[in-house]
Amino acid sequence: MTIIVNSLPYIQIILSIILTVAILLQQSGAGAGGAFGGGDGSAMYNTRRGFEKFLFVTTIVTAILFAVSAFIAILVK
Repeated sequence: MTIIVNSLPYIQIILSIILTVAILLQQSGAGAGGAFGGGDGSAMYNTRRGFEKFLFVTTIVTAILFAVSAFIAILVK
């Protein structure tokens, strides 16, 4: 149990860095399209493929892991 308590802050730091990078790397196409008049709802539905899908899934998984690690940190204290 002490191993988890001692390594939890480092795990949270690593997860937060990964989460921040994953969020910043995602495209903000909707925001840019809306700024130039393209946000009228006539745009076609766009599926994620390749690196964009990997980044999307990585963001979700990292956010879940970060939330779980924060919950564990609360329980351990």
